[in-house]
Amino acid sequence: MLETTLTQLERLIDDLLQQNRAQQETISRLEGELAQLRDENDTLQLTSMEQEEQLSSTLERLQAILQRSGAETVVAASE
Repeated sequence: MLETTLTQLERLIDDLLQQNRAQQETISRLEGELAQLRDENDTLQLTSMEQEEQLSSTLERLQAILQRSGAETVVAASE
């Protein structure tokens, strides 16, 4: 009886250790994916900010052209 219980306990411990290793691998993979997604997010945010600056600059230039030509000023897109 004791031998059977000990054998079952060893099998259960081996199963738990295997599950733990699998979960650690999954965690490592997910951490890597998270780091990559954070980098991509940062890049997208920077790109968005650059595009906003370019759009603002273009709008200002267009407004200046219109003012020089005597036309009404275009309302800023952000207003």
